[in-house]
Amino acid sequence: MQLTSPKAVGIFLGVLYGISMRIVIEFSTALKFGSLVTISFMFLVPVAIGYIRVHFEYNENPNLTYRQMIVKAWQPIFIFLLVSIVTLLEGSICVAMALPAFMFFASLGGVLAGFTRRKISQKSNATLLSITLLPLALSPIELNFLHLSKTYEVTNSITINAPINIVWQQLTNVSHIEPQEIPFSLTRFIGVPRPLEANMNASGVGAIRTSTWQKGVVFKEIITDWQPNKQMLYKFEINPGLIPDNALDKHVKLGGEYFSPLNGGYRLSEDKSGNTILALTTKVQDNTNFGVYSRIWGEVIFQDFHHSLLTLMKNRAEKPLAAVISHS
Repeated sequence: MQLTSPKAVGIFLGVLYGISMRIVIEFSTALKFGSLVTISFMFLVPVAIGYIRVHFEYNENPNLTYRQMIVKAWQPIFIFLLVSIVTLLEGSICVAMALPAFMFFASLGGVLAGFTRRKISQKSNATLLSITLLPLALSPIELNFLHLSKTYEVTNSITINAPINIVWQQLTNVSHIEPQEIPFSLTRFIGVPRPLEANMNASGVGAIRTSTWQKGVVFKEIITDWQPNKQMLYKFEINPGLIPDNALDKHVKLGGEYFSPLNGGYRLSEDKSGNTILALTTKVQDNTNFGVYSRIWGEVIFQDFHHSLLTLMKNRAEKPLAAVISHS
């Protein structure tokens, strides 16, 4: 691929546009002109990147199929996100969450560019300019007038072959968690720190359960409901300023501006076979404007994290029982 070919120009300008928008909006956040956590950046910037990519290649290959437009629009997206990680503009968590949306909307931009060049070729450059400026025009409007903050709950449960009182003992104080005790999961793959332990300073309502994760992440859970062998509910007390910057990307930092767990807890019940049903619920506040897309990621991440914790409780509660059986 020659560096001056329309293909190379489209890729280069697409990447350059993405990085430039990332930097411009970052610096304009303090002025309430724009924000990275907006529909304008998350969805419209990749549309423009995909549009740029296909717009320039069309000069050389006007017979591009729509399938080719869709795929080619991904090329500058991959490079842009890779550069963002390498230059520390973004962390792996944010990139992983953004990738599906970036690919989808870049494809829309690529198809739009092909359609525009075929149907209204005389105004194609004007359309290109309009699409690249659209995120900058809409971002301050969205930031100041569109607020879609919402809360939702995520609940998961697991069946444990152990008495309720044994399971309850595992919830109050969680001793050091070895790496092999937590199953490999999506959250670990994208860089979310692994939980290490949880300790309580007392029992009953008002007690504090302190959770410690990798990378220096520490937060508190204040007990709000304490019913031994039935339920343990708590509210989160998180100081985002005490969470190291390299532990969680700033846009998904616990207790941060955009995303925070509010409260949650464990509930225990018994099935007809005498097994324990352990349920874990977390209530989350989402201050992004991403709507369904943000909700899907929130559900995926918390369900994945719940599964890891519930599996840990199950394995630890069933371990003493298995030891008794093996020696009988």
